[in-house]
Amino acid sequence: MAELAGIYESKGLSAGTAQQVAVELTEHDALAAHLEAELGLREDAVVSPVAAAGASALAFTLGALLPLLTILLLAADIRVPATFVAVLLALAGTGYVSARIGGNPVKRPILRIVIGGALALVATFLIGSLLGTTGVL
Repeated sequence: MAELAGIYESKGLSAGTAQQVAVELTEHDALAAHLEAELGLREDAVVSPVAAAGASALAFTLGALLPLLTILLLAADIRVPATFVAVLLALAGTGYVSARIGGNPVKRPILRIVIGGALALVATFLIGSLLGTTGVL
């Protein structure tokens, strides 16, 4: 209670008024009072786990679409390099979208995701080559 009253005092309320606000808000909904005062969050504004899982599933599906179509529709002799390029393009798109959603500049996230993805692609290809896979469907 003292912490909540202190937050309201720091916002300009007198000690008595801050204490009264803290008491009344806590009586109504203690969790909501603390979430909003301390973190600036409303309980109904927090994303549900189901919504987060759905968004993640949709993002994975959309992100895989370009590489999947590339590997399924192109001739076997160009399939691997074309898929490599398609994956990097999809990763660049992911970096762009994530930066825009977060309200950040786009260059750094795109570079980070594309470079990390390219390293993972090369490592996967090299391991597959060492194990004797052909890389062709």
